[in-house]
Amino acid sequence: MQTTFTEKQLQDPAIQRSNAILRNCVHCGFCTATCPTYQVLGDELDSPRGRIYLIKDMLENDRVPDEKTVKHIDRCLSCLACMTTCPSGVHYMHLVDHAREYIEENYKRPFSDRALRWVLAQILPYPMRFRWALIGAKLGRPFRFLIPDARLRAMLDIAPKYIPPVSRNDDPQSFAAKGPRHKRVALMTGCAQKALNTDINDATIRLLTRLGCEVVVAKGAGCCGALTHHMGKTHQSHEAAKANIRSWTEEMNGDGLDAIVINTSGCGTTVKDYGHMFRNDPLAEDAARVSSVAMDVSELLMQLELPQREDMNLTVAYHAACSLQHGQKIKTHPKTLLKQAGFTVLEPSDSHLCCGSAGTYNLMQPEISGQLKQRKIKTLEAKKPDVIAAGNIGCMMQIGSGTDIPVLHTVELLDWATGGPKPRALHKQARSEVPILI
Repeated sequence: MQTTFTEKQLQDPAIQRSNAILRNCVHCGFCTATCPTYQVLGDELDSPRGRIYLIKDMLENDRVPDEKTVKHIDRCLSCLACMTTCPSGVHYMHLVDHAREYIEENYKRPFSDRALRWVLAQILPYPMRFRWALIGAKLGRPFRFLIPDARLRAMLDIAPKYIPPVSRNDDPQSFAAKGPRHKRVALMTGCAQKALNTDINDATIRLLTRLGCEVVVAKGAGCCGALTHHMGKTHQSHEAAKANIRSWTEEMNGDGLDAIVINTSGCGTTVKDYGHMFRNDPLAEDAARVSSVAMDVSELLMQLELPQREDMNLTVAYHAACSLQHGQKIKTHPKTLLKQAGFTVLEPSDSHLCCGSAGTYNLMQPEISGQLKQRKIKTLEAKKPDVIAAGNIGCMMQIGSGTDIPVLHTVELLDWATGGPKPRALHKQARSEVPILI
């Protein structure tokens, strides 16, 4: 694609990067075949190719974003299926992130939009605030019919039936390896996940220590910044990322780290991109170090000796989170590990398509998100599994809100298969308090 940025514009590192990305695009349209929003809406401007044209025009002309451009870019899930499909290597993720930042800085949204986005940015990255918001949503759900805005109704709907108590395993501390220590790793405990499902981190710690890892929950680490980053709120997202970089760098410079382990794939995609995000920042070297050792939990487990079992007598439908299969290019590890642990693993049709969660997308674009959710659930239920497994809390909440089939994180199943407790979601009886790992 030919671009016409001026020399002055190209002095901006963000424009330099977007210019290089735009020049790689050859208009082939392969991306339209795998874009979920194009599949649902059938509008060229709701495909990656269409959005690329809109972004190019906006950036080249230093144009104040118009309502049409903002609408179509807002409808992008950032599922990154287009990057998997693209034969020209167009790095759409960096391009759309730049566009969102540009829109945030140059476009005045309607008051209701600004208010919603502010609320989400002030609540979701903070576990205790989010926990109180979930309780409030549960209390407000009976009055759902009085709320005219579909986005506000979606905020009520996100609250799970069960809100777990705080797990003290998420506090800064170190968990010793069981037996000889093979690795020392930092576990990213995240933000929203700590409010929605404490079982995931608990299972991860049990599993990794059982396999010979010392697991550190580093002081000062928290939200990865992804939720605000994808809203174009760069300053807020970078502040969160900086706290993580400093926290993990201190551990790396101290007793050392073999890996930074992430069990929420949306966070993993962002942490692995810290090197790019901070390439022109004084923290560039430390950010690159952090990105270089960041791993999805499935990547680390493939390096460890996971015990093999013959049969767990359970059929698992594996949902491939977009941030894992497209963002991190990890496609086989979770399925391999589940099979090795004795589970029968099935994959739904159109597994490359997004479930519609996509961070805050299901709250800000509930209609499109709902259509994608129903499509995904239909393909998963068609396999008639005993459980559904995924590697991302957002996907788990999205799918779990529309099916009676238990939805578990991959590590919960692997923990159970290697000696841990039976996952709570598989128990028919009412849930009780989360056990603290000692």
